[in-house]
Amino acid sequence: MSWRYRANATLEGLTGYTLTRGLRREPPKPPPPPVPLELQRLPGDVVRPPVDPARDRLLREPVFLLSSVRSGSTLLRVMLNSHSRVHSPIETHFRRMTVGLGTDPVRQAMELLGHTHSDIEHLVWDRLLHRELSRSGKPILAEKTPSNVFAWRRIATCWPDARFVFLLRHPMSIVQSWHEADPVKRPMEEAVPRTLSYMTYLEEARTHLEGLTVRYEALVADPEAELRRLCLFLGVEWEPAMLDYGAQDHGGFVKGIGDWRDKIRTGTVVAGRPLPSPGEVPGELREICRAWDYDC
Repeated sequence: MSWRYRANATLEGLTGYTLTRGLRREPPKPPPPPVPLELQRLPGDVVRPPVDPARDRLLREPVFLLSSVRSGSTLLRVMLNSHSRVHSPIETHFRRMTVGLGTDPVRQAMELLGHTHSDIEHLVWDRLLHRELSRSGKPILAEKTPSNVFAWRRIATCWPDARFVFLLRHPMSIVQSWHEADPVKRPMEEAVPRTLSYMTYLEEARTHLEGLTVRYEALVADPEAELRRLCLFLGVEWEPAMLDYGAQDHGGFVKGIGDWRDKIRTGTVVAGRPLPSPGEVPGELREICRAWDYDC
């Protein structure tokens, strides 16, 4: 009989209690570091239209080209940018720009001035795009960052007078093009869900916003006819220079801010790939195919 057993038996007889080994306690985890003030949103942040439209916005009637990735948006951008009255810059990714308010006094001041955090960001977005347009010397801005589809509601709220162009392409062609742009980093098993998210938000925007729908397949098959239709929507005259986009400087074709492959660098419209047969369309894409009137 061990000494521990004898001791416990004696202790239990005298007091009714026994000794047990306490559970080993892990040291308490340190609390997470506080979020820096400049990364905190102002309390009560609300996304809303301009409070004072005449003064809060410099940009008037901006055009936003909404599309999925790999839909020919860079081609349409440079065609638009070739017009004497339309400036369509590289993808600006403006919606990723945030504002840091790093001291209590500046936060108090913004609240007393009546600004929400989103209001301040909208002022920055507007100033950035207006500066870009002013530098071009043209009157109409057309911005085309594909990820804008995820923020279509906020963009429409920021610029209530915005105009929208919806660029569609056969969903399976989008999937194939996204995969082929970087086959190692973009395997086919990821291609459908990654691109379908863009398509889903694009269709949501197209359902709720007024605008003009353009199809990539029609654009490359008869670019003049589609561009004439687009010019009519924008209220500008058709210009043949839009077809010869390679004769002008449109900024660099750089990965991450637009198409960068050889096709766009040719400076001419290249025929699109043959449309996939219904049998090539996976089940996940059939609903969006039907919504866009493609065979599936």
